[in-house]
Amino acid sequence: MKNEKEILKWLNNELTSEEIDDLKQSENSKTLEKIAHYASQLEAPEVDVQAALDAFYAQNQSKKKSKVRTFDLKPLYKIAAVFVVLLTTAYFLYFNGTTSFETQIAQTKTVLLPDNSEVILNATSKLSFNERKWSDKRELKLDGEAYFKVQKGQTFSVYSNSGIVKVLGTQFNIKERKNYFEVHCYEGLVSVTIDNKTIKLTQGKTFRVINGIIENVEDYNAKNPSWIENESSFNSIPLDQVIAELERQYNIKIKTEGVNTSKLFTGSFTNTNKEIALQAVTIPLQLSFRIQEKIVILYNYGVK
Repeated sequence: MKNEKEILKWLNNELTSEEIDDLKQSENSKTLEKIAHYASQLEAPEVDVQAALDAFYAQNQSKKKSKVRTFDLKPLYKIAAVFVVLLTTAYFLYFNGTTSFETQIAQTKTVLLPDNSEVILNATSKLSFNERKWSDKRELKLDGEAYFKVQKGQTFSVYSNSGIVKVLGTQFNIKERKNYFEVHCYEGLVSVTIDNKTIKLTQGKTFRVINGIIENVEDYNAKNPSWIENESSFNSIPLDQVIAELERQYNIKIKTEGVNTSKLFTGSFTNTNKEIALQAVTIPLQLSFRIQEKIVILYNYGVK
């Protein structure tokens, strides 16, 4: 079609009357009327120019920038924590191989070792060893008191904070408490190493250290330690050690008033009756006791 620009101006009412006459002369008047009719039927959408420009620039900027996704890392941290726990557990189970046994107050426990050696733990004692390495090294760590019945074989070693006990196959008892270390041989031969010195014990012999001093102990023959039979026995033992054993066997707290706790006690007490046990200790030492709630107080005769 000719004169498209003029026709657009005509539809927009931008032509003068003279320019309209010239347009009608150059174009078919019926054609112009149809164009005008259809154009009047169309409604141009209302456009917010500024909003359109803002949307255009925003769209261009989003195309230029890389898309960034935000991740919640908390679940990942939880998974990582669980993984660390599982890995640590696997290490101790499969690589470390440490097996532990522990007794509480007034409790004993019998442990059968991989070579069928037997250990009986007294109250508040702990025993540990590496089960994976047991066939190569029969080594244990003891904290407390235990009676050992060792099967014959390669060297059997028991480590404590006070010393090292080594045997090939025998029966012996180790008591390792605060300021107290004692080894008694019930059968065979026992080697005790303390402060780089080694002592050999045969059946009936005892090695004892109290407050860092090696004690001379008379020989005595017995088949096993008395505590195996629910009785705690002592031979010239300071009272404070006897008191500590009473506390372990009966879950009590004992205090003293004007009592010399370094005096020596020879005797025994039952591990099954608290009242009788207290009497067995206090009467030979000319002491009395009274009970205040959960505390037992020892004092001298004639003093209240």
